[in-house]
Amino acid sequence: MSHAADYSQSERAQSFLSRVESPKYERNNVNGISPFLADRVPDDMKGFYSEAELAELASLQGTDRDVESRMPVKMTRHYFEMARTSPPLRRLVKASPDETKSLAGSEDPGHQMDYSPVEGLLHKYELGLLYVTSTCSAHCRFCYREELIARKEVERQDGTVAKKGLAKIDEVANYVLQHNRLVASNGGVHPETGREKLREILLSGGDPMVLPNRKLAEWLSAMGDVGIESIRIGTKEMAFFPDRFDSAFVDMLKDFRQNYPEVGLHLMAHFNHPDEFLVKDPDGNYLENANGSLKWNDSANRAMERINSLGWVTVENQAPIIRGINDDPDALRIMQRAMKRIGAENHYFFCGRDIVAHEAFNVPIETAWHILNESQKGLSGVETRARLSITHYKGKTEVAAVTHEPLQGIPGTENGFLVFKLLRNAADAPDRGKVCIVGRNPDAIWFDGYNDRVIFDEAGLFEYERVEAARIKAEAAAKTAP
Repeated sequence: MSHAADYSQSERAQSFLSRVESPKYERNNVNGISPFLADRVPDDMKGFYSEAELAELASLQGTDRDVESRMPVKMTRHYFEMARTSPPLRRLVKASPDETKSLAGSEDPGHQMDYSPVEGLLHKYELGLLYVTSTCSAHCRFCYREELIARKEVERQDGTVAKKGLAKIDEVANYVLQHNRLVASNGGVHPETGREKLREILLSGGDPMVLPNRKLAEWLSAMGDVGIESIRIGTKEMAFFPDRFDSAFVDMLKDFRQNYPEVGLHLMAHFNHPDEFLVKDPDGNYLENANGSLKWNDSANRAMERINSLGWVTVENQAPIIRGINDDPDALRIMQRAMKRIGAENHYFFCGRDIVAHEAFNVPIETAWHILNESQKGLSGVETRARLSITHYKGKTEVAAVTHEPLQGIPGTENGFLVFKLLRNAADAPDRGKVCIVGRNPDAIWFDGYNDRVIFDEAGLFEYERVEAARIKAEAAAKTAP
């Protein structure tokens, strides 16, 4: 598809942008391990890493196991204040030599670049995901986008090797316009891919909330101009630096609503653990409000109230289940309950992705299912909306059931079985809703742990061919057909 330059900023976008206020924010970040090694951090931070931890991390610098080469180290002051008394939060931001004991994993998890028609855009479904920045206020050590954050070179399917680039407004806007014109002129589906209208955009990265309001507003207005119906902002900023959700940001959203009332807006939050937003007493117990509900810290509570006060912005939380951080039913139960009470939906919990070094972070798939299932006991129906998802190359897949009971007469199920259900399927979604049944493997942390246990696979999860390879194969077969 060519990308002729036919997008131009509208008058309403120009009017909207002229009123945007972009304050500067002081996150007081500590970047890297070097400040700790050189004793250049504030006194109260000096014990964050032990001397033994620093010595081991220093010994790995410049080697194949250099932790910072795998994933840059970064932390906000706000997050440090919470992490100093919370082992799960320390695990989330502290570099550890364990990260690089195994560097197994994919440099392009999910073969995302197979679905990148223009740089910085992933177009798999009716949704387009945009890499609008390559950093966050702080860096999760298990980050699904470690290849983008660390600016690594990635081999693409055509054999070229390059770093993943960021999305550019003009290029993305032109792609949306041209894709949707083709869809409209072809009876509602794209003539080549079968996709319908590209109607949703997810601003991602990195974290879009590290961008100034002006840049965010440029993305919002451009996507509104080209007919996008719904925009999501994916962010962990409510945990890392909730003061970013200030009156200037809220005023920008209000003004956007006035100018683009037909565009839906959703905040996709990323809280991993209740310690990121709840208040504890000196003994480590969560403080309660007068009615017995758990008390949010002032900054996160203020941020959530500001967003909820708009009325037309939804907040949905999603997070992976990571070893040593939130692989705890009690923590997930507390989080789901506290989220729903304050006005955030529980969207997804994820099994870990097959990123480089995923073995240091991933919980076995069946363990993750049991953790989430156990966490939802005692919750109300509205508190238990979250499902467990694992991102297969074909699309988002639910871990729908795990049982210890065998299927009578079915070999391979003697120790029980697991059911995968395909929730999201690329292009025209031909396999959405189809299932795959595999014999149990309690140690499996990725699909390959079930390669020898497939019982039924109408979803084709274990017969997957990469998009381009499948297309070439189909074209070759058509040419040789009688």
